[in-house]
Amino acid sequence: QVQLVESGGGSVQAGESLRLSCAASGYTDRAYCMSWFRQAPGKEREGVATITRSHTADYADSVMGRFTISRDYAKNTLYLQMDSLKPEDTAMYYCAADLCSEYYCCNIKFPRGDPAYWGQGTQVTVSS
Repeated sequence: QVQLVESGGGSVQAGESLRLSCAASGYTDRAYCMSWFRQAPGKEREGVATITRSHTADYADSVMGRFTISRDYAKNTLYLQMDSLKPEDTAMYYCAADLCSEYYCCNIKFPRGDPAYWGQGTQVTVSS
């Protein structure tokens, strides 16, 4: 059973940084496309970043140049480094996993639709 547990959320001022973590268990990490999503109150869920088994990353335009996704196979952990945070980044952040970890199926357009596995989320609040 795939399990994903996010951590690292919190409240920060605009311009500050946070690093989110997602601890994964129950599967062979390399086989999965890993991604981060977010959802703010009253808004649709947004795909933020994806990363393939070979560490090829893709980002939403809204976070390009500010956020960095990475994965550590030794620790079976996914990360999202968030710099230069803005109030509009305030949301619940979720990590997700899906089979098919090559770029053609693992990119910010989410060609396979919603990922199969999800964590419970971690809240990020950015104040101005």
